[in-house]
Amino acid sequence: MANPAARSFLQVASAEEAAPPLRVVQIEGLAVLKIIKHCKEFSPALVTGQLLGLDVGSVLEVTNCFPFPIREEDEEIEAEGANYQLDMLRCLREVNVDNNTVGWYQSTFLGSYQTVELIETFMNYQENIRRCVCIIYDPSSSNQGVLALKALKLSDSFMDLYKNNNFTGEKLRAKNMSWVDIFEEIPIKVSNSALISAFMAELEGDSPVTQCDYDRLQLSSGPFVERNMDFLIKCMDDLFVEQQKFQYHYRNLSRQQAQQQAWLQKRRTENMARKAAGEEPLPEEDLSNPIFKPIPEPSRLESFLVTNQIANYCNQINGVSGQSFSRLYLMKALHED
Repeated sequence: MANPAARSFLQVASAEEAAPPLRVVQIEGLAVLKIIKHCKEFSPALVTGQLLGLDVGSVLEVTNCFPFPIREEDEEIEAEGANYQLDMLRCLREVNVDNNTVGWYQSTFLGSYQTVELIETFMNYQENIRRCVCIIYDPSSSNQGVLALKALKLSDSFMDLYKNNNFTGEKLRAKNMSWVDIFEEIPIKVSNSALISAFMAELEGDSPVTQCDYDRLQLSSGPFVERNMDFLIKCMDDLFVEQQKFQYHYRNLSRQQAQQQAWLQKRRTENMARKAAGEEPLPEEDLSNPIFKPIPEPSRLESFLVTNQIANYCNQINGVSGQSFSRLYLMKALHED
C-alpha cells in the first residue's frame, strides 16, 4: 500500500505541473494609483518598483506595490537596493500586508521598453517565481487621454530559446516563432473593494462634465506624433544595421562555400593522380583547415526586438492620428453649426 504522505506529495506536484495558464492580471485600484504617482513624479526619468500579491489559478492578483530607489551603476548602491527590498518585505510582513512578490513595474517613454535588459530581468525573476509579470506604464502616452498601462510576460517558447541562447534561423523556424511571439500581453482588470467603490460614488460630483472631458478635445497632438516619428526613424536605422550584419554573414558563407568547393575539386584531382600511382587517397575533408570551420550565424534577437519596437511606434502613431481626425471632424461640425 502506498504511503499517504507520498501520494499527497505527488498530487500536489501534479497539480503544480497542470496549473492553468495566466489569463488575467487583477490589480487593486490603490496599487494602480501608486504606480501612476511614482512614474509621473520622476518623469521623464525611468523608475521601477515591486509588485506584491497572490497567484490564484489563472488570475494573478496584484494587491500592493512599493517603489525602488533610483539606482546608479555602482555595486555598493545595488547591494543597498537589494537590502532595501528585503527590509520593505519584512516590514510589510510585520503589518500583515501581502508580501509575496509577483513581478515588478516600470515606467517607459513612448513605449520604448522592448529591450534585452527587460528580457534579462524577466529571466532573473523566473528563477524564483514560477509566474511573474511586468506592468508597464507610459506617462507620455497617458497624457493623450488613454491609460497606457499594460501587463507583459515572456512566452514559453521564447524562454526556451533564450535559455539555450540559440536564435538562429533554423531554430526559429523549428519553433515556428516570429518577432510577435516574444512578449505576451495579459489583460488587466482593475478591482476595488465594495467600501472603496461606495466612497468613490460619494466623492463623484453632480456635474456630468469635468475638466478631464474638456482636455480630451485638445487638438494638439503634433509633439507626440513627432517624437514617435523620431524614435521610429532611429529604429529603422537600427534595423538596417542588423540587416547589414546578416548580409555580411551570408557573403562570408557563400565565399567559404566557394573555397570549400575549390579545395574539394583540387583534392579529388590529387586523389585521382595518387590512385593512378598506386598510393592511398587522402581524405576529402580536412577539419583542421579553416575553410571547413562553420561560421556562426548572428543572433536574431536584436532584430526581433527592433521590429517589435517599430510595430509599437506605428500602432501609437495610428491610434493618436485616428483620435486627432475624430476631434477635427467634431470641431468642424461644431463650427458649421
